[in-house]
Amino acid sequence: MTVSPLVIFGPSGVGKGTLINRLIKEFPNAFGFSVSHTTRAPRPGEIDGKAYHFTTTDNFKNLISEGAFIEHAQFSGNFYGTTIQAVQDVAATGKRCILDIEVQGVQQIKQTPLHATVIFVSPPSMTVLNQRLRGRATDSEDAIQRRLAIARREIDYARQPGSVDYVIVNDDLDKAYQLLMRIANAELDAEGDQMPPLDD
Repeated sequence: MTVSPLVIFGPSGVGKGTLINRLIKEFPNAFGFSVSHTTRAPRPGEIDGKAYHFTTTDNFKNLISEGAFIEHAQFSGNFYGTTIQAVQDVAATGKRCILDIEVQGVQQIKQTPLHATVIFVSPPSMTVLNQRLRGRATDSEDAIQRRLAIARREIDYARQPGSVDYVIVNDDLDKAYQLLMRIANAELDAEGDQMPPLDD
């Protein structure tokens, strides 16, 4: 029986990538990262085919018309998407597929027959998220404000009954990772965190 994919989402700057990379590094034979397509430019150190499949807008739209994606979304002016092939490539290795996607993609996947385990990674507060985004020093002020607005929408979605299976509040990286590890390994005692107020 195929193990359900792990779908992980949360605001930009919340630490999703750090948690996922740590999980895959510790359990390289158990989990595989689904490499998404994107039209955004690579950041320093990102490798095509590993961080993302970097592509043009025209090519991305062609893939949409061909029905290549199980989910796709437009975020901060760029397209992101997960192809059917990307998930199949991971499954073919016998590993549990991990998808790091945006909330629009989560909503699309929940409309498909794919029985995924959905995890929302939450910041402890909007103040902390703001600080993390500014600390990266990779975005303009306008981009930061857009990301914060999107974060609020993602949080609103995660609060809806039935929208997610687990919530992980990343206020302490080691604690958050231990919870992710238990959920990912399908340990029966794994329980998600409660959503923090996030009203600041």
